[in-house]
Amino acid sequence: MIEVNRVSINKELSAREFFQRENDLHHSPYEKELGFFAAVRAGDTDLVNELYTPLAVEGYGRLSKDDVRNVKYHLVITIAMITRFCIEGGMDPETAYTISDIYINRTDECLTTEQLALLHKEMIFDYTKRMQQIHSGEAYSKNVLMCIDKIYDNIYKGVRVQSIAESLGLTPQYLSKLFKQETGMTISDYIMSRRIQAAENMLKYSDYSSVDIGNYLNFSSHSHFISCFKKHTGLTPKQYRERFFRLYWKERNEGKQVNE
Repeated sequence: MIEVNRVSINKELSAREFFQRENDLHHSPYEKELGFFAAVRAGDTDLVNELYTPLAVEGYGRLSKDDVRNVKYHLVITIAMITRFCIEGGMDPETAYTISDIYINRTDECLTTEQLALLHKEMIFDYTKRMQQIHSGEAYSKNVLMCIDKIYDNIYKGVRVQSIAESLGLTPQYLSKLFKQETGMTISDYIMSRRIQAAENMLKYSDYSSVDIGNYLNFSSHSHFISCFKKHTGLTPKQYRERFFRLYWKERNEGKQVNE
């Protein structure tokens, strides 16, 4: 039996509570967290948009001396909480826990706080939209959910309908028909939309060149990447990156003027 050293824990607890009182440090209000998680559980995208704040650790306690690891721990806690709220809201437990596993694995792979912030937002709205589908009676079947998860897991490696269908024990024809019926999109179109979304994030938040991003996402050529990207966004990768940075610096400068 493991013996808990309560004296040591109580000593550190007293020291931390004293430090927090002296420096006016407080954890985020419990009611605020519950309200946000409840909005996700309800599938209320409007309220989630209203309450959503970027992943932050101020007011949530210091869980590691390493900045990136500290954010990772907080993100894992958030994923665990949302998973349980969604199960209470009607999501299939096996589906909820599998989605949780996927996002925790991706959390472990992140190298920067910027990557973690992107993953946090994606996870929040993924769960919210799934709950919205459940409440509207439009929840995807298990095979379609597993198909989406396999696409997500292999977006950077390249993925084909044939290989997904085989892994699910289905024919490509049946899976394609089922996917289109439930999502309104073909599997190929869905895969392309996810690849373009990944490209957008890399153009915004990384220093990789357009050529490197196209190669990383398994486009057949740079010209093919540019063509597909422009079809979906209306801009070339170069134009998209330039527009993002113009808007970013404009918002940043406006924020500085307000603070001054």
